[in-house]
Amino acid sequence: MPITNSASGTTLDEIESGIYRISTPVPPSVVPGGFSFNQYLIIDEKPMLFHTGPKSMFPLVREAIARVTPIERLRYIGFSHYEQDECGSLNSFLAAAPEARPVCGKVNLMINGDGMDRPATALADGEILSLGKRAISWYDTPHLPHAWECGYILEDTTKTLFCGDLFTQGGHNTPPITESDILGPSEAFRKMMDYFSHTKKVRQLVERLALTRPSILACMHGSAWKGDGQKLLLALVESLSSKSE
Repeated sequence: MPITNSASGTTLDEIESGIYRISTPVPPSVVPGGFSFNQYLIIDEKPMLFHTGPKSMFPLVREAIARVTPIERLRYIGFSHYEQDECGSLNSFLAAAPEARPVCGKVNLMINGDGMDRPATALADGEILSLGKRAISWYDTPHLPHAWECGYILEDTTKTLFCGDLFTQGGHNTPPITESDILGPSEAFRKMMDYFSHTKKVRQLVERLALTRPSILACMHGSAWKGDGQKLLLALVESLSSKSE
């Protein structure tokens, strides 16, 4: 894992062609068991950063992006829902990248737009946004795992699902991408800190994501995952349904 900041341990790894995971570890002395915060950079004619990290991590994420492309080239800064680790540095990035625009769901814009220093590109459920040679699709996932405005994006070329807080794994030394089980560790983490809303529509929402047949799951905490994403998402919905129905 190439380290971009030796003091923080922030790393930058290409998990798929043109898609980079930026990860900052949090040691067990700060969070029991350790933790990590991931952002993902999609390189194209209009580069996109998905999730910004908390405001305090802005210098670390900016430094990592600069290893791949000038930060001024960013055109889109997307996020799943309005929370510090998703978009805490949003306005800092908008100031550093004059042509960048926030990307979020329409509900997010409606309830949180006043907190964005630049007008957002608000996507409807199922809407497609071109980045150049690539395109992303937006999926509304209200209250999955939490927040009314929650949603995820799928990069259509590589079938990478940027799935936010789904499959959150603890630990601070997780590999950039793995083919090992992440459902077990993520469910174990959820038992310690249940951050799911347990929406009654959990099955409907997860099964719809499964229909996209992702081959990579870009998790915001822990390793990204490579494999049969449809199968893993269906296993997740069974685990969640057994605890919420």
